Amino acid sequence: MDDQYLDAFIRESEEAITELNNSLLALESDPEDEQAMESIFRTAHTLKGNFGAMGFEDASDLAHAIEDLLDEMREGNMEVTPEVMDMIFAGVDQIEVIVGEIEAEGESTTDTDEMVAEIRGVLEDGPEAAGGGSDTTDDESDDVEADSDDTAESEGGDADDTADGDADGGGSDVTVDTSVFADASVDADEAYHVRVEIGDSNMLGVDGMLAVEAVADTFELLAAEPARAEIEDGEYEGGFDLLVDAPDTDVLRGSLNSVSKIDAFAVERVEAFGDDGDDGDDSGETAASTDSSVDEIKSVRVDVDRLDELHGQVEQLVTSRIKLRRAVADGDMDAASENLNELDKISANLQNTVMDMRLIPLKKVVGKFPRLVRDLARELDKEVNFQIEGEDIELDRTILTEISDPLMHILRNSVDHGIEPPEERERKGKPREGTVELRATRERDHVIIEVEDDGAGLDVNEIRREAIENEVRTEEELDRMEEGEIYDLAFHPGLSTKEEVTDTSGRGVGMDVVHDTVTQLDGSVSVDSEPGEGTTVSLRLPVTMAIVKVLFVQVGDEQYGVPIKNIDEISQMNGTKVVNGEEVVEHNDDIYPIVDIADAFDVPDAKTNGDGMLVRIRESERQVALKCDAVTQQEEVVVKPLEGILSGTPGLSGTAVLGDGNIVHILDVVTL
Repeated sequence: MDDQYLDAFIRESEEAITELNNSLLALESDPEDEQAMESIFRTAHTLKGNFGAMGFEDASDLAHAIEDLLDEMREGNMEVTPEVMDMIFAGVDQIEVIVGEIEAEGESTTDTDEMVAEIRGVLEDGPEAAGGGSDTTDDESDDVEADSDDTAESEGGDADDTADGDADGGGSDVTVDTSVFADASVDADEAYHVRVEIGDSNMLGVDGMLAVEAVADTFELLAAEPARAEIEDGEYEGGFDLLVDAPDTDVLRGSLNSVSKIDAFAVERVEAFGDDGDDGDDSGETAASTDSSVDEIKSVRVDVDRLDELHGQVEQLVTSRIKLRRAVADGDMDAASENLNELDKISANLQNTVMDMRLIPLKKVVGKFPRLVRDLARELDKEVNFQIEGEDIELDRTILTEISDPLMHILRNSVDHGIEPPEERERKGKPREGTVELRATRERDHVIIEVEDDGAGLDVNEIRREAIENEVRTEEELDRMEEGEIYDLAFHPGLSTKEEVTDTSGRGVGMDVVHDTVTQLDGSVSVDSEPGEGTTVSLRLPVTMAIVKVLFVQVGDEQYGVPIKNIDEISQMNGTKVVNGEEVVEHNDDIYPIVDIADAFDVPDAKTNGDGMLVRIRESERQVALKCDAVTQQEEVVVKPLEGILSGTPGLSGTAVLGDGNIVHILDVVTL
């Protein structure tokens, strides 16, 4: 199988699974949500079709079974119960496992027979087969079947009242407009024009999709008016026309009668179409090819204008390079210098364009979280309302990938440690249902992601006790700390104020990972809490992390880089004083402790140029000043995160390779 097509199939399936999960959650919270139901049908239909087209029949059968079960719920024949939804979610999970196996091995070994049988069992025996729910009476089902049979009888007559002798009136008002496909040119020995009426429907798109699918699964669909994509989007009034290649009228009518979504229809045989080399009808659309091309265009994640902009910049780059070579060959240093300045501007613009192209909406990560919270709440017997704001805010692809697990850990802790059980919330005068909200906002070149819950909150005294017992801090150190700093101790490995260890969150598991990961991404994390009211965990992350402007400082024979965005002021080493044995400097009545870089990294043969230099860090990052021998230059560098045993080293965020090949460590001012 072509790797290109397989990769596209996997990516589309992953997106479809996330969309299906979220639509199912919306349906579970509001069984009358027609928009959610329509989205579910479309997504299940897409999954079923894609699996079948790629030859993964087991997965296609499972998606088909889920679709049939949802159809019963939509028709009112099946109640939406938590147990039935659990079964559907389990089926979606199995589909996700299959996609993972296909991505890893190129095929799946998961057997879906048992899950399909369970779902079919619920279809036959009702919701109680899934562990709960109310019965739908047999009489009601019989009535539905009887109605269908009556319709079949009224639509299945052998009226021969047209010139071609094969017209079928599915209702007194249903007629075939022979002009619709008059100019169509397709290669078929015999074709039938079918006029389909859907009737009253709250979901024209879904009903149209199911009707067209039923016809296309049995016969060759030659053309559609309006186009098939428009029918499946509900862009028609009452009905639509299909051009079908079928063996005879009776077989076609019998198939149409079996489609419950069709209210009435009419069929007329038409003369064979000659093949004049044109495969389309007036709409320019035949069944599958146009759908495929439209989907492919929509799957492009980069705006066409952005691609044109990138192409133009590359053209400028090539032209400037030619001019520079010519100037060097001619020995014209003035022209060479001018061309270098031009290259600087072009490369800067090119850099910005490429970095923008790497930006991906946050919803790529947080789209899976509603399902996560739902499952945790069910497991813990809690009621949780999960909300997301700002999911369209964009971040660099690398950063999005890295923060997925930290955000998951924070949400787990909010649901498990934060939100109280419903009965306990009632005793406290709170609503039984707790709220967890994930918010994202953009502040210049940073994104702030907050996870807020209205749960029990953090107890400062309990954190202090845990910190002392686990020898995280001494009592004297805790006395000197602000309340916010004590809350931040929640990120210390092994520290937890939760009495009961659970499978969901463990004891302090994960929150130290949050701190380490965010720090490595050149971000920061903080906690704010109000006992009894709730907790907010805030992540401050750069929009992009690949290229950073840094200030180089000299310490002995070594050089370090400090991100310019973290620096507030550079000054001579004067006006310092000693307070409680620590060297500090005063600025605007605030005291800034001095961190000697030479001492922090045990730099050999460190020396001081005069009294040295101070690099005062922005208060928003950390209230501290860095001591060095000298400040040398500013430069943009590509920062590579530390890996292996160096990963997580306090005081270092990564390394950068300079133009001369030397490697420079980039300082992390928060952990230094």
